[in-house]
Amino acid sequence: MPALCRDCLATFDSAPRCPRCHSPRVLSHPELFELSIAHMDCDAFYASVEKRDNPALADKPVIVGGGRRGVVSTACYVARIRGVHSAMPMFQALRLCPDAVVIRPRGDHYAAVSRQIRALMDELTPAVEPLSLDEAFLDLTGTERLHGAPPAVMLARLVRRMEEELGLSGSIGLSHNKFLAKIASDLDKPRGFSVIGRAETQAFLADRSVGLIWGVGAVTRAALERAGIRTFRDLLRWEEADLTVRFGSMGVRLWHFARGRDMRPVSPDQPMKSISNEITLPEDTADIDILDGHLWRLSEKVSDRAKAREIAGRVVVLKLKRADHTSLSRRRSLPDSTRSADRIYRLARAMFDRVAGEGPFRLIGVGIGDLGPGAGADQAGDLLDPAAEKRQAAERATDRIRARFGKAAIFKGRAMR
Repeated sequence: MPALCRDCLATFDSAPRCPRCHSPRVLSHPELFELSIAHMDCDAFYASVEKRDNPALADKPVIVGGGRRGVVSTACYVARIRGVHSAMPMFQALRLCPDAVVIRPRGDHYAAVSRQIRALMDELTPAVEPLSLDEAFLDLTGTERLHGAPPAVMLARLVRRMEEELGLSGSIGLSHNKFLAKIASDLDKPRGFSVIGRAETQAFLADRSVGLIWGVGAVTRAALERAGIRTFRDLLRWEEADLTVRFGSMGVRLWHFARGRDMRPVSPDQPMKSISNEITLPEDTADIDILDGHLWRLSEKVSDRAKAREIAGRVVVLKLKRADHTSLSRRRSLPDSTRSADRIYRLARAMFDRVAGEGPFRLIGVGIGDLGPGAGADQAGDLLDPAAEKRQAAERATDRIRARFGKAAIFKGRAMR
């Protein structure tokens, strides 16, 4: 059976240890060198970056997330052993792991590290489809002649380079389509490498929960259970037409995924649909000055991200969550696109003023949508606001100062609220 040493990258017939370096980290599978669709998922990415940057945290439980009223963005594996997981309310996480070191997310820093990882993936194949900062699909079909090695070897080399050059680990799932590759990457984390071959697909899926299927959340899963569907084996008893009548377009996906079929290609650089930023407040508040300060800072962050990507949006979005956890959102479409912090803020503030009396609020967010190229943004002017052009000029000057001396070199007074 084909085998690969994940440490020295030697290939050989299956053995309990590598004949070259004697490592026990041997990966064996009948289709190991035939498969080429992969999913790479960094291990506890945000927390791993923080531990890499601060070695004193190496053996400590680390949670990256908001304050007591926020949620967990990422927990390291030490914290996960205690029951902490992503999206868990922070107060619950700290109850499970009171000695955890809690770190506020550093989005810009994580994005910069993500770009370093992406550069390593781009060396393997142009067919890289990022799903988020810390995971991506790769299609290495046809790359064996280029690299002189099959995809499995190149993927093992990728995660080894991540550890050696960036100090971060990742897990690989290798299969014959995206659906199965993503499932495989979760089977043996952290530092995992799992394979699901064509011949074993049906047997592998048969008794597993349909919750593995993308889009099957709590509501869909409950609907499936009412129909007597809990496992992939249960799905196989249904005809495609019957599933479609019962579950609509989702029924078609269920029928194909039940058979391990997924025809979606790995699509490089799918266009970004929106940019947003939000914050869960330390305590519920209706204080206009406090909320206004957050509106400005959020607008500035959205603007910075848009400018960095050379894009702009024709829709500004305001998101609020009340003290009772009910949400409301407002949208404003523009005649031209914007990436200006001043303009995003003023539009968000105008929408906020109309709903300010519905507070207190526990979360506030700002975003832009209907994205397009940044060239030509904010050029239309505003006849009803003659000072707008001066503010735009001031913002461009501010951007130049920050580019040269750093973000802290200059800021608006409202950012201190």
